[in-house]
Amino acid sequence: MSHAPNEKILALAGVFQATRLVQKVATTNNVDQAAFETCLNSIIEIDPTNTLAVYGGTTEGITLGLELLQEQFGEDITQRDMELTKYIVTIVHLTGKLIKNKMMLSTLSNGIGRVRTQTAHYPITHENVIAGIADIYVNTISNIKPRIIVNGEQGYLANPGNANKVRALLLAAIRSTILWRQCGGTRLQLMFKRKFIAQTARGFLYNTPASH
Repeated sequence: MSHAPNEKILALAGVFQATRLVQKVATTNNVDQAAFETCLNSIIEIDPTNTLAVYGGTTEGITLGLELLQEQFGEDITQRDMELTKYIVTIVHLTGKLIKNKMMLSTLSNGIGRVRTQTAHYPITHENVIAGIADIYVNTISNIKPRIIVNGEQGYLANPGNANKVRALLLAAIRSTILWRQCGGTRLQLMFKRKFIAQTARGFLYNTPASH
């Protein structure tokens, strides 16, 4: 898969969207179903033709993520969610560790293969499939330190279905972070290319990006 110069912004939107949905599950017991489905599908899309194909082929699937990039990297600091930022920093750090662990990557790949088989019988948002994705997270990412501590309403987080959704979404965030890195994304860009990230996200939201 070849990468156009700005495709890393699409992948970054995928990271932010999945992470925001983690917050929503944990604090409101609710989630945008379309955005959630896009995140789950991104995990099993293992041979895409381009970055956008990971998210269903159009920017519609990651609208939430692109809007978040505008808010988080825009000039209005009152729009920024510092908790979200902390989650993203940890996710980027954990992804770096994961990429160096070949055995864990193999476990991850095998798990995704099993989930793809499940989706032949169930929709991606079926509780059995979500549980299967969550299980991959438990057997891989949750063993890397530091573990991601999700803040929210304990009653919501204690619900097994919600716990599985959170883990599945965290895996989706990791998947998009891997893609972001493959597209040339770096931590330094998050600090020093803020205006570029916000403007590019806005361009994807309000124009039809050229396909590559």
